[in-house]
Amino acid sequence: MKIVIPGGTGQIGILLAKVFVADGHEVVVLSRAPSRAPWRVVRWDAETQGAWASEFEGADVVIHLSGRSVNCRYTAENRKQILDSRVNSTLAVGQAIAKSVQPPKLWLQASTATIYAHRYDAPNDETTGILGGNEEKAPDTWRFSIDVAKAWEAAAMKATLPNTRRVLLRAAMTMSPDREGVFDVLLGLARKGLGGTNGDGKQFVSWIHDVDFVRSIYWLIEHIELEGPINLASPNPLPNAEFMRALRMAWGIKLGLPAAKWMIEIGTFLMRTESELVLKSRRVVPGRLLSSGFRFDFPNWEDAALDLCQRYRRVMHIDDSV
Repeated sequence: MKIVIPGGTGQIGILLAKVFVADGHEVVVLSRAPSRAPWRVVRWDAETQGAWASEFEGADVVIHLSGRSVNCRYTAENRKQILDSRVNSTLAVGQAIAKSVQPPKLWLQASTATIYAHRYDAPNDETTGILGGNEEKAPDTWRFSIDVAKAWEAAAMKATLPNTRRVLLRAAMTMSPDREGVFDVLLGLARKGLGGTNGDGKQFVSWIHDVDFVRSIYWLIEHIELEGPINLASPNPLPNAEFMRALRMAWGIKLGLPAAKWMIEIGTFLMRTESELVLKSRRVVPGRLLSSGFRFDFPNWEDAALDLCQRYRRVMHIDDSV
């Protein structure tokens, strides 16, 4: 297959590109700042049509991942960049596909599980899940994230594409043993003795093991009946307290200092990020994947954490257990 990945220079894009190349597929990454890689990298500005659009001709799959990192404070300027980077690049991809003589068969568009409401009472699947934005007493920053997710998906559906199947990837946190990824950050806190309960610990954590993430992407490519919103998440989200406890056990750490809500607010402010990333309850389940027959290699966090810790030690050349 020929697979084009706009914005494929981040953790997820590199993860997918490595696997696709190893499996013998042709990979083209679109980047604002091309650099050397084991696959072809083509320059684009993520806004306007250009020579990059010719890469879509005859492609099998486009996986669009562009968007400014949300790991920052939601200042007015950062909010504008977060929103514009997602909407403008998505509109550009849609326009390029619409103008293609031989358009890609499939467009996999990045979205986020954050689009669902902050809740504890029931899981959110694609059919019965509640989209967020109207929760009582929800901080303004939480509503902003949901507004961005909705605008992102709307941009992907704007173009008329009769010959291209569209899938919206409502992905939970992808756990992989890569440096500076979300697992690296969480494990780093645990190894420093800070891997205790965050807030009241009742907020649900939705996640997906990197092996299952890649397998689900292949599944979506192969199953042409699947389109529209698809939740990419383990079928077993769990409360933050249990999530952090299992992570500590997987690494061999007995104790972790808890962090009250006020401590998290101060800590995230000093780290120039937002407390939403820790405190919002994301109880998301993969209803459509499961009903289509997909089976997870790592459905439970305990097993996933053990595997990730073992691989992390190998990747980072860590011999100790602390």
